[in-house]
Amino acid sequence: MAPNWDERYGEDGYAFGTEPNDFLVEARRHLPPGMVLCIGDGEGRNSVHLAEMGYDVTSIDTSSVGLAKAIGLAMERDVTITTKLADLADYEPVPSSATGIVSIFCHLPSAVRAAAYPRLVEALEPGGVWVMEAYTPAQIGRGTGGPGDADLLLTAAQVADELAVLDTVLLEEVERDVLEGRYHSGVASVVRFVGRKSA
Repeated sequence: MAPNWDERYGEDGYAFGTEPNDFLVEARRHLPPGMVLCIGDGEGRNSVHLAEMGYDVTSIDTSSVGLAKAIGLAMERDVTITTKLADLADYEPVPSSATGIVSIFCHLPSAVRAAAYPRLVEALEPGGVWVMEAYTPAQIGRGTGGPGDADLLLTAAQVADELAVLDTVLLEEVERDVLEGRYHSGVASVVRFVGRKSA
């Protein structure tokens, strides 16, 4: 069962910490300057990091509690982010408006991905880049993070299929330590993807 995100983000502290995701830090060199959409951004650790790096960032989440904490984190770091309370099942970004899409552990049902991913790809400018890290089905039962529903998880083959319209820069499944707050804590099976929209 999916968490109640308002409840989780209403807990003391930051559920996944305040430091950016390791893979995002590593893959950021692929992101062109400009406007980035951070989907499923929660409490803002990744959007705030990108704002610190000079990006114009919109943080998108279904939790108003998470987004309020994202704004607070941005203020602490003396940067500005835009927040958007939205469900990706029906969110319609402006076409060709973004240079980047960042999806870090944003686990969506396959039916929602089928609707949302094409709209998000359309939101990318030519040459825009999608950066994603997600748990794979091999993560189920490990107790180190991620949903227990296989429909929410992704393999490299699924990413290649669902985002086939993008040119693959990087696509790999790896085992790595994910140490992000109290809910991501240990060796995990992840898929990592960087894709670019044809110019």
